[in-house]
Amino acid sequence: MKIAFQMDPIGDVDINADSSFRLAEEAQLRGHSLFFYSPDKLAYQEGRITARGHEFTVQRIQGDHARLGPEVEVDLAGFDVIWLRQDPPFDMHYITSTHLLDRLRGQALVVNDPFWVRNYPEKLMVLDFPELTPPTTIARDLDTIKAFKAKHGDVILKPLYGNGGAGVFRLDAQDRNLTSLHELFTGFSREPLIVQKFLPAVEKGDKRVILVDGEAVGAINRVPAKGETRSNMHVGGRPEKIGLSDRDLEICAAIGPLLKEKGQVFVGIDVIGDYLTEINVTSPTGIQELERFDGKNIAGKIWEVIEGRLA
Repeated sequence: MKIAFQMDPIGDVDINADSSFRLAEEAQLRGHSLFFYSPDKLAYQEGRITARGHEFTVQRIQGDHARLGPEVEVDLAGFDVIWLRQDPPFDMHYITSTHLLDRLRGQALVVNDPFWVRNYPEKLMVLDFPELTPPTTIARDLDTIKAFKAKHGDVILKPLYGNGGAGVFRLDAQDRNLTSLHELFTGFSREPLIVQKFLPAVEKGDKRVILVDGEAVGAINRVPAKGETRSNMHVGGRPEKIGLSDRDLEICAAIGPLLKEKGQVFVGIDVIGDYLTEINVTSPTGIQELERFDGKNIAGKIWEVIEGRLA
């Protein structure tokens, strides 16, 4: 098959952690050809969806892990699979790319389905499952956020469309910085903020559960660095081997059918204690850590699903 990856610069990835690299590596092993382009090279041209990018091959040599051919312009309708794999922020640039890729429906399989990536961003999709999530408010209005904090005392405040732990703040009952943080965030963005009740169980880790076509295939635990609230690996969280609990399986059974129905083949959910906090559909990660801990070929499972859809 002909596979295209819409992603951030492939030359900058960590080959021992990046899930897009692992997906490309597995595709290459399965005999598929690879093409890379960055989101800013995606275009609509008189009825065609095109991209300027490079054919490439991968190898596990950091710094020489992606060998690119000359830049060429391609018609994306000529590809079998297109991976939507750039990282957030989930801004209008990102949203526009989902609209353009949507126009390939019936011509190429876009993974994850861009219509539902756009309509179900990670911190909003969980709103469909209030019984699984901690108390949550989404608002821009300061008085609304203050009321939520007054009710719950210890809260987490973060950008609604951020990623990787950036801009995440814990505000405990004695904290006096809410107004200043609100001024900071609203000074450079018109987006609402999301506030959730702080979950003390995060000290034991923030579990990343990987689902493939709506089925849980395993989990890793991400433990915050000393003195940190955030457990994201981008900010120093330590991955640990962990199994799936009965509560994890209950959460996955509740959300899995919707993910499968909406074409979300590769999803990573975040679970703290007994609560679902995010459903990551834009550019989830965690494959490589899970494969090392459990000895499972998760990338292979993902490709089996995709190949089955195109058979």
